Amino acid sequence: MPTNILMPALSPTMEEGTLTKWMVKEGDEVRSGDVIAEIETDKATMEVEAVDEGIIAKIVVAEGSENVKVNAVIAVIAEEGEDASDIKGAAPATAIPTPASSPPSKPKEASPSTKPVETPAPKVPPAASGKTSERIFATPLARRIANDKGIDLATLQGSGPHGRIIKADVESAKPGTMKATQGASAPLASGPTIDPRAFYEPDSYDEVPLDNMRKTIARRLTQAAQEIPHFYLSIDCEIDELLKIRKVLNEQAKEGVKLSVNDFLVRAAALALVKVPDANVSFAGTALLNHKHSDIGIAVAIDGGLITPIIRHAETKGLAEISTEAKSLAERARAKKLKPQEFEGGSFSISNLGMFGIDNFTAVINPPQAAILAVGRGVERAVVKAGKLDVATMMTVTMSCDHRAIDGALGATFLQAFKTYVEYPPSMLL
Repeated sequence: MPTNILMPALSPTMEEGTLTKWMVKEGDEVRSGDVIAEIETDKATMEVEAVDEGIIAKIVVAEGSENVKVNAVIAVIAEEGEDASDIKGAAPATAIPTPASSPPSKPKEASPSTKPVETPAPKVPPAASGKTSERIFATPLARRIANDKGIDLATLQGSGPHGRIIKADVESAKPGTMKATQGASAPLASGPTIDPRAFYEPDSYDEVPLDNMRKTIARRLTQAAQEIPHFYLSIDCEIDELLKIRKVLNEQAKEGVKLSVNDFLVRAAALALVKVPDANVSFAGTALLNHKHSDIGIAVAIDGGLITPIIRHAETKGLAEISTEAKSLAERARAKKLKPQEFEGGSFSISNLGMFGIDNFTAVINPPQAAILAVGRGVERAVVKAGKLDVATMMTVTMSCDHRAIDGALGATFLQAFKTYVEYPPSMLL
């Protein structure tokens, strides 16, 4: 009996992905565990293995296809003696994604040699479909009036040059319903309430479609900002002693190990969470999850976005081990080769922009975590010590806290512990 190969869910948050490459072709024999395809998610490129042995009888989704839904059929494996005629109807029409604005169509037999052909969508309000399915040419003034009057530009016939919708076309039209994105039923992060295109001439900008990573960042950060009540706590840390110890340790370290300031901060945050365990939590609706280990995420900028690989059980690791692991995670993150378990979850994150000359900033919490630490640069400042003016290298850190899980006093207690470890690094050995 033929076996369907489904689009796998490679992480708990994955809803769709891009089938970037087939490693096999129709007619190839495969065994269970053989790599047959590469799937690109919003964060990484993963390999897909065959779930059974047999012959690749049909490739349903062509390589390069985007927005393939999880659990959609992407190929079919036939057992010995079976052929393509035995698998009619094995793959539903939803295996190949179509635009959200397209109406349901009758299933068509997919061709393995060509990419899916999208059915032209009828003119519908752009907001109602979740995205603009057809370019509508209108003057900025016409767009603004249409937005104010609740008129759907897609229903109008333009009388301007080349069919462009002008002010007179909108003023003579009857008001309609407001766009769906302005209603409560609009999908989260489907787009801004006010479409920026309405304020610019069509030839004054280049429109770059969002890739999977940027879509996920937009959706998750919108959700975080809307659902998590953030509050912020800042503290200054003197890092002269840390810089001295870092220099000495790097001189004595074995080849290939070079400690960064961020390695010390990861270690300090991990130990501070051990010292203040009530801050090592996640909010779970009807309960708080008290984490047993300090799993520290480190924000890494990559092409087109941001990813936060996690150093697991950081409280049990020394500076050299943290440094080596952090470099490995960052390299594989930039190559999109991380496994889901290497960037999903975690209990705390650090985002460091000091190397870019940033003095201080606030960061958005990365769910399901309840806190993130934004780190600025170390800079010499005038300080008062024992009643005398002095100069010290100071670094400002700002902690974003989920007020549902961490209160002000608790967050402050954590920062005090963190500051102690940073300002006197030998205390990390106790």
